[in-house]
Amino acid sequence: MCGVFGAFNVENAATHTYWGLYTLQHRGQESAGICSTDGKSFYLVKKPGRVLEALNKEDLKKLKGNSAIGHVRYSTAGDIGGTNAQPILAQTSKGEFALAHNGNLTNFQILKKELTDQGVVFKYTSDSEVFVHLIDTSSGWVPENLQLHPRDEDFLPYLFDALRQVEGAYSILILTKDKLIAARDPYGFRPLELGRNNQSWFVASESPAFDIVGATFKREIKPGEVVVIDKEGLRSYFPFRDRNTRRAFCIFELIYFARPDSYIFGDWVYEVRKRLGRQLAKEVKGKIDVDVVVPVPDSGIVPTIGFAQEFGVPMELGLIRNHYVGRSFIEPTQELRDLKVLMKLSPVRPVLEGKRVAIIDDSLVRGTTSRRIVKMLKKAGAKEVHVLIASPPVISPCYYGIDIPTKDELIANQMDLEGIKNHIGADSLHYLSVEGMLKAVKGSPNDYCTACFTGDYPTPITHLSEKNKNNT
Repeated sequence: MCGVFGAFNVENAATHTYWGLYTLQHRGQESAGICSTDGKSFYLVKKPGRVLEALNKEDLKKLKGNSAIGHVRYSTAGDIGGTNAQPILAQTSKGEFALAHNGNLTNFQILKKELTDQGVVFKYTSDSEVFVHLIDTSSGWVPENLQLHPRDEDFLPYLFDALRQVEGAYSILILTKDKLIAARDPYGFRPLELGRNNQSWFVASESPAFDIVGATFKREIKPGEVVVIDKEGLRSYFPFRDRNTRRAFCIFELIYFARPDSYIFGDWVYEVRKRLGRQLAKEVKGKIDVDVVVPVPDSGIVPTIGFAQEFGVPMELGLIRNHYVGRSFIEPTQELRDLKVLMKLSPVRPVLEGKRVAIIDDSLVRGTTSRRIVKMLKKAGAKEVHVLIASPPVISPCYYGIDIPTKDELIANQMDLEGIKNHIGADSLHYLSVEGMLKAVKGSPNDYCTACFTGDYPTPITHLSEKNKNNT
C-alpha cells in the first residue's frame, strides 16, 4: 500500500500535494516525497518519516512550479526507511520524468532479470523502478485502432509498451515537464481518483484528498485507463481493450485500508463497512448473548455501528485509541506491531466491568492484536469477551501490495477456529463468511480480488520470489 497524489496547473502545486499526501497518510508512514516542475526543471524532495515531520517549509520553497506529484510509502517486508522513497526522478532516453507508484508487480523478478541481463543497472530494490527502465528501453507500441493525440506521440507509445509487459497491481502517476499522466492496471486492484478545481486538475489514491485542497471529486480513473492532462485539458486512452480481463478490486481496501469517508470502486467505504457489520450480526444472531458491543478503533468503528443497529444491543467505546500512534497492521516488523498495540489502546472500565462484551475488529491476520485486547478487556473487568471479525479468515498471502507475505504468519493457517479462540483467550470467536462479505459490496462478486480470504488469485503468481519483498 502507498498513497499517491498529483496536481496540475495549480499555483503552489507542491503545497497542494503536501496536504493531499497528509490526507493519505494512513496509506504509508515510512517516507514522503514530492517532485514538482515549472516546465523547465524538476525539483525533488523525499525523506523518511510522515508528511508533517519529513517535509518542512524550506522543502516546499524548493519545490517550484505549478505541477507536482507526491508519494507516501508503506513497505512490507522490504527495507525500513527512505531508501526506496518516491517519487523516482529519472533521466532517460525518452526524456526526464518523475514517477510514483501504488501497488505491486507480480512479475518484478522476471522483468528485473531480463533488464539486468540487458545491462540495465537498478538503483533501488523497489519494483517501481521497473517502469522507468521499461520506458527507457522501449521501442514503442500503440495498439491498432487507437489514435494518439499529436501531443502524446512523444511519450505514450513507450509508456503503453511498458504497461503491457508488467503484471499485477499498479496505480501510477508520471510527471513530465508539461504533462501529468495517470494509469491504472486493467484489473483495477488499487483505487485512483480524479478531481478538479476550475482549470486545475488533481489525481489521488482516495477522494478525501481533494477536499483538503478545495477540489471536487469528478470520477474514478477506470481500470486499464491512461489519463493525460496538459494545457489543452484531459485526454483518456484504453490501450488494453482487447484483453478479456476480469475486474479485481481489492476488497481489503474496503474492509481496512481506505478511509471510511472515501468513495472507491463505485461505493462509499463507510456504507460498505456498515453493511459488513449488519451482515455479521445476521450471521451470529442466536449464537451469542451480549450486553454491549465495542469496536476496536479506528477501523472497527463503522462495522460496529452496523452490527449494533442490526443486533439490537448498545454500542459503547470500551477502548480508547491514542491517535498519536500509527496503524499497527502496517508496521513492517512484528516487534513494532506488538509495541504499537500496547501503546495505542486503553480500556474504559465503566463500559466493561461485569459485562458480556462483543468486540468487533475489521480483520484478524496474525492474532497479535486480538490476543492482547482480550487480555486487556478481561483485566478491566469484562465478564465475557466475544471476538467478532467483520471479514473472513485470512488464509493466503497478498501479492498485490498488502503486508501478508507468507502463510506462516497467518493464524488461520496454523489453527482451526477453536484453536484461534483459545489462543486469543476469547469466550467465542466468529468471522464473517465469504458469502456475507460479498453481499456487502456493490457489483458482481467477480469484480473483487478476494485472494487473501479464498486463495483465488486473479493473476499468475508462479514466478514470485520467496517473499513479497519489493512492495511499493
